[in-house]
Amino acid sequence: MKRHIYRVLVSTLAFFLAAQFLPIVAATPLHFLWAGIVLGLVNLMIRPVLIILTIPLNLITLGVFTLIINTWMIMLTSGLLPGFYVPGFGVAFLVGLMVSLANWGFKEMR
Repeated sequence: MKRHIYRVLVSTLAFFLAAQFLPIVAATPLHFLWAGIVLGLVNLMIRPVLIILTIPLNLITLGVFTLIINTWMIMLTSGLLPGFYVPGFGVAFLVGLMVSLANWGFKEMR
């Protein structure tokens, strides 16, 4: 449980930092926290199903397709949360990369 809370907070911080460099629109700063929570829920419920369904594609691309799944999760978060908007696949890909690196870095620090 504690690990999920840390991941939500790290994702929130990553969204906030990504918004400083990329054209991410959030109605209020609180929307970054909500985006972290929604991304955590999406990653908890939907991402495992997509990972299992795309195992052959992941094997062919040596795991690189996971980045595309992360991008879809960012786009889904943007679609589910009014007041938080990530424009386009390219921006969502970069945000997904930043969130993944932030979560990986946090995991390595613990």
